[in-house]
Amino acid sequence: MDCSFCATKWIEGRSIRRRSPEAIVPWVEEIAAHGFRDFVFVDSTFNIPSSYAKGLCRTIIRRGLDINLWCIVYPKWVDRELVELMARAGCREVSLGFESGSDRVLSRFHKRFKLEEVRTVTEMFREARIVRRGFLLIGGPGETLETVDESLAFADLLDLDSLKVTTGVRIYPETELAAIAVAEGIIMPGDDLLLPKFYLAPQLQEWLPERVAAYKASRPWVT
Repeated sequence: MDCSFCATKWIEGRSIRRRSPEAIVPWVEEIAAHGFRDFVFVDSTFNIPSSYAKGLCRTIIRRGLDINLWCIVYPKWVDRELVELMARAGCREVSLGFESGSDRVLSRFHKRFKLEEVRTVTEMFREARIVRRGFLLIGGPGETLETVDESLAFADLLDLDSLKVTTGVRIYPETELAAIAVAEGIIMPGDDLLLPKFYLAPQLQEWLPERVAAYKASRPWVT
């Protein structure tokens, strides 16, 4: 992926590195034999490529493992077959980083999905009775009062089990967001950013915290 705010490609590279399901599943099986049932797959994009994710789920199913899985799903390239396999393999919860409810902001973030795809993917996981946790990043470049309200309204439509709303987007070195922040004088060139700094669109700095606080106040599932 090529998200404007993400440093993963600089830290881990752009290649997809995979271990075969035949290597991974015996590890899971061995750990499960000691009484552990909850497993987290920390891949940034569990479902990319989807063919690999399907193969992994099929291998878990064939081994008959009784486990609970949690993973991070990119809300694109997900079909009903994958969701059904994930459910059968023990997936109980997914995190969906759709980040915005505005196609315009998603484009600025270089996301490769559209809002309609997010809705479709979220609904498939709901039908499979898999817990859905969503994430919004509000206040990045190009964000406006209108796009903020679009995002919050879109999140309501998804009817998620939980939602994390972040005001401002953390700036990481070497990212496009860092270059924008330097150009706007938010950070200095060469700032190592070990002390977290966040980009928050200047025109939203006074209004946004109050808007998000009001949104959260009537929705106990939102943090």
